[in-house]
Amino acid sequence: MARSRALSAREVDALRDVGMHWVSDNLYIQIREQGTRSWLFRYWVDGKPKVIGLGAAKDIPLAKARDKAERLRIQIRDGADPAADRKVAKAQKKVERSSVEAARVATVEECAREYINSHEASWSNDKHRAQWPSTLKMYVYPHIGKKPVNEIGIDDIVKVLKPIWTTKPPTAGNVRGRIDKILGWATAMGYRTGDNPASRDGPLMHLLPSLSKVQRQQKHHKAVPYKEVPQVVADLKKLGSTSARALLFTILTVVRTGETLGATWDEIDFEAKLWTIPAERMKARAEHQVPLATETVALLNSLPRDATAKNPHLFPGQRVKTLSNMAMIQCLRGIRDDGVTVHGFRAAFATWAREQTDYSPEIVEASLAHTQSDKVVAAYARTTFLDRRRDLMQEWATFCIGG
Repeated sequence: MARSRALSAREVDALRDVGMHWVSDNLYIQIREQGTRSWLFRYWVDGKPKVIGLGAAKDIPLAKARDKAERLRIQIRDGADPAADRKVAKAQKKVERSSVEAARVATVEECAREYINSHEASWSNDKHRAQWPSTLKMYVYPHIGKKPVNEIGIDDIVKVLKPIWTTKPPTAGNVRGRIDKILGWATAMGYRTGDNPASRDGPLMHLLPSLSKVQRQQKHHKAVPYKEVPQVVADLKKLGSTSARALLFTILTVVRTGETLGATWDEIDFEAKLWTIPAERMKARAEHQVPLATETVALLNSLPRDATAKNPHLFPGQRVKTLSNMAMIQCLRGIRDDGVTVHGFRAAFATWAREQTDYSPEIVEASLAHTQSDKVVAAYARTTFLDRRRDLMQEWATFCIGG
C-alpha cells in the first residue's frame, strides 16, 4: 500500500530500529544489528515480492537512492524485471570469467611448484627435497619457467640442457628427469597433450650425446695414491680437530661424506663393532652395515659425547647439529694442495684392495656399498660378506694407521 509522504533525510537518519523501513515508493532502508544501513528496492512480479540492493547508505545519499529507485520503476513499467536481469548478468560474467581462466594455461614454474607440493612428502631424503626447487630455479626457470606448459617442445628442453649436458652431466641428468616428471604430471592434469619432449627415450636422445658416455669421459674424483694414505692419516691424527677426526673416520670406514656427517651414536653397536647406516641415508637406498676395525672403535671412544643427548651426531658442528659438507675437504686441503678429494679415498681403498690383498671384487664392492649392476647376479646375491668385510676393514685400518 502506497504511503502518503516520503521520509526526509533527517527522518531517515533518526531511524534506529533493526529491520527494513519504508522511505518512499519502492525504496526502503535496512538497518542491521551491527548498525550498518543499506538501500533496498522492493517491487512485485506476479504477486510475489522481489528485493534488490542499491548500495550502502553511507556511500549513497537519500536523493541518489531515490533517483535509482525512480529509474527502476520506469524499467518495471516497460516490462523489465531488475532482479532477474541482474541474475542473468551475474551468470554471464561468471561464464566469461571461467572462459578466461580456462583459456589460460599454467606455466612450467607453476606446474613445477604444484608437482613439488604434491610429492615432497614422499621424499625422505632432505638433500633430495632441497635439490628439487634449487636445480629448477637455477637451470630451468630462467629459460622456460614463464612459458605455458602446453607450449613446451623439444627445442625448449635442449635450450635448458645443452649448456650443462657435457659440463655437468650428473646435474643435467637430474634436471632432465625432473622436467620429465613435471611434464608427465602436467599431462595427467590435462594441462598439455602429446609426447613428453623430456623423455629419455624420445627425440632428445638423437639431439644430445649419450649422457653415460659423457660421464665416463669426466675426470674421476682425484684420489690420494693409496701408498700415501698412511701419511695423510698421520697428519690428521696430529690435527685432532673435529673435521680431522671426521675425515679419519671416513677414510677408515670408506663411506661417503654424507654418511659420516649424518652418523649418530645410536647407529653404532660397540659390542658387535658394527655401524648400521639406515637406508634413507644411503645412495642406493638400502641399509648398509660397516664392520668397525679396532682402530676405528678406538677413534669413536676418543670422541666427546653430548651428555645431554641434545645432539646425537658423532661429529657435531659448532652452531649446527652436524659439520658442513665442506669441513672435511677444507681440512684435507690444509694437508695437501694437489686437488685430492674426500671421495677419492674410496678409490684409494679399492686400488689398495685389488693390488695388495686377495679379497674378491664382490667383497670390495660390498665394502663400498656399490650396487650390483648385473640385475641377474644381484637377484642371486644372498650375502653381504659381513665376516669377510670385517677382515678386510681391519687390514685396511692397520695399513692406514701403520700398525
